[in-house]
Amino acid sequence: MRKGVVVSLVLFGAIAAAGVLAGRVDLHPSPAAAAAHIKVYSAEKGGYVMSDEVVKSKGEWKRTLTAEQYHVLREKGTERPFTNKYADNHEHGVYRCAGCGLDLFRSEEKYDSGTGWPSFSAPIAKENVETVLDKSFFTTRTEVLCRRCGGHLGHVFDDGPKPTGLRYCMNSAALKFVPSK
Repeated sequence: MRKGVVVSLVLFGAIAAAGVLAGRVDLHPSPAAAAAHIKVYSAEKGGYVMSDEVVKSKGEWKRTLTAEQYHVLREKGTERPFTNKYADNHEHGVYRCAGCGLDLFRSEEKYDSGTGWPSFSAPIAKENVETVLDKSFFTTRTEVLCRRCGGHLGHVFDDGPKPTGLRYCMNSAALKFVPSK
């Protein structure tokens, strides 16, 4: 090993040890300790509420999700078009995250995009979703994630209807539909 690498490793070890001794660094943080408070919209409450981020281990997610939900939400998978549960759903209600139950989309914003996946012109609230650049599969897209659990929902494109011009193309496996009462 080169001298500079050894010195760097020793310094890093000393800094980490000092942080642990001072109580600032947890070498084995629990998932609950990593959860942050976030402001999200609740359809049931009709307004914004404070919530905790949902942080689970890989094993916990595998125990609580179906194999297809796990593949889509946690491994960024995509279901086949025209074969999924909600592409042709026309009932009124709210679409929630299948991983954590966060309200994501209203049926009023759902439309038939012809793509074979449920498509929405806008989320229930911008705070309930997160978007990140996705450069996988030799293309650049905008990935849509659940703000509370970080689950992969689908992608958003700029070829949607007015007034937003957006098409939130979601995976049914990432959603749970709750009909209006």
